[in-house]
Formats: sequence, C-alpha cells, structure tokens
Amino acid sequence: MLLFLLVFAVCLTILVGTVAMLMLSRTPRYRTEPEHLLTLFDKTLDKRVSVAEWHTLVDYPIRHDAYLESIRRRAQHVMEEHGRPWQVVQGGCLLSRAGCDELEAIRDHLRARLALPKPELEA
Repeated sequence: MLLFLLVFAVCLTILVGTVAMLMLSRTPRYRTEPEHLLTLFDKTLDKRVSVAEWHTLVDYPIRHDAYLESIRRRAQHVMEEHGRPWQVVQGGCLLSRAGCDELEAIRDHLRARLALPKPELEA
C-alpha cells in the first residue's frame, strides 16, 4: 500500500507540475520585422530562397504593422501572378523576370521607408 501511495504522489506531482507549467507559459509569438522581409526579398532576387522559406514568411499575416502587412500582401500577389516554384528545384528563380522586377520595386520601397527618420514622441 505504501508503494502505491508513493507512486500515486509522484505521478500526481508530475501531472500537477505539467498542468501548472502549461497554464503559466505563454504561446510563442513570431513577429515579422522589416529586416526579415528585406532579407527574404534579397535572397529571392539572388535565387537563394526555398519555396518553404518564402511561404513561411509571406503566408503568415502581420498583425502588428499595417504597412508591413500591405508589403506582405503585395509580395503574396507577386507570387500568385509570377511565381514559378517548380524552377527552384532546378536552380532557377522563384519568380519570372516581371515578378523579379515587381519584387525589386517592393524591396526598394520598403528599404526607402526604413531609411526615413522616425518621428520622436514627446513626453
């Protein structure tokens, strides 16, 4: 009987500890930053991006920044219109030439916006 109570207490402790950890831990969050998009666009234009990497960043909604969300949607639209994912396996580019031109314009626009000075908030 003593062995049963010992095993029961250990199992109960482990179970309660696991539930407590799950209740107190937060869901991990991924925040797409402008640098992530710029890196992805550069890799795409240099023919170094995989289809999975593209979809990981571009298909994930950006809720913390409306401007970045518009950039992401424009990139998603470029992929829908000019995407050639079958050519990546053969060492080709993910996008057609017209798609690369559009993506380059999007990248330059994002880079120019990041270069603007940020307004300082007054206290």
